Amino acid sequence: MTGLIGKKVGMTRVFDEKGTVIPVTVIELGPNQITNVRTVEKHGYDAVCLGFGQKRDKLVRMPLKGHYKSLGITAPKIEREFRDMSIEGKKVGDSLSCDLFVKGEKVQVVGTSKGRGFAGVIKRHKFHRPPMSHGTHEFFRHGGSIGSNTFPGRVLPGLRMPGRMGADQVTVKNLKVVRVDADANLIMIGGAVPGPNHGIVIVGKLS
Repeated sequence: MTGLIGKKVGMTRVFDEKGTVIPVTVIELGPNQITNVRTVEKHGYDAVCLGFGQKRDKLVRMPLKGHYKSLGITAPKIEREFRDMSIEGKKVGDSLSCDLFVKGEKVQVVGTSKGRGFAGVIKRHKFHRPPMSHGTHEFFRHGGSIGSNTFPGRVLPGLRMPGRMGADQVTVKNLKVVRVDADANLIMIGGAVPGPNHGIVIVGKLS
C-alpha cells in the first residue's frame, strides 16, 4: 500500500464551488522520512519503512541509536512499514510529503478508535432500557438474561455482554480528499476518521 503517516488535527468544514458545506477532517500528513528499504533479495519482500516525527534522544534505546546513526538519520517518533510501495528516485533519509495525494482522490484511513474503557451493553451494543414502569428497580441498564435452560446449560459464545470498548484498529475506506496543502503538510479528507484528535493515522491509496 502506498501511504503516509500523519496526525489527526481535528474536524472543520469547508465550502465547495457551489457553496455546499463539506465536513472534513484535517490531518497533518508528513513529512515522512524514509528510514529503511526492504528488498526481495535481502528480506524476501519489498517494503518501505517511513518515520513520522522525532523521538527525544533519551527515549531511544542504545541499539536503535546505533542503527539510526549508521543510516545517517534521527530516530522517528512513529515508524511504520508499507509493502509494495514505489519510491523511484528516493533513498534512505529522503522525505515524502502529502503532495503524494491529489484533490478528489479516494483514500483509506487507518487509526485507533477512542478507548471507552469498560462499558455496559447499552453503550457498547446499543441495547435499550427495560420499561421504567412501576415494579422495575435495580435493573435499569442491565443486559437481561444471558443463560439458557437445562440444555445446553451454558452461556453461548459470542453473546453480547459488557466489556472493554474501543481502542481497536479501525479502517475507513473510500474517503475523498477535499484539499491538499503541501506547504503546511495538511490534507483535508471528507467525513470523519477514526481516533481522537492528535492521534496517529495512516492515509493510504486504494489499491
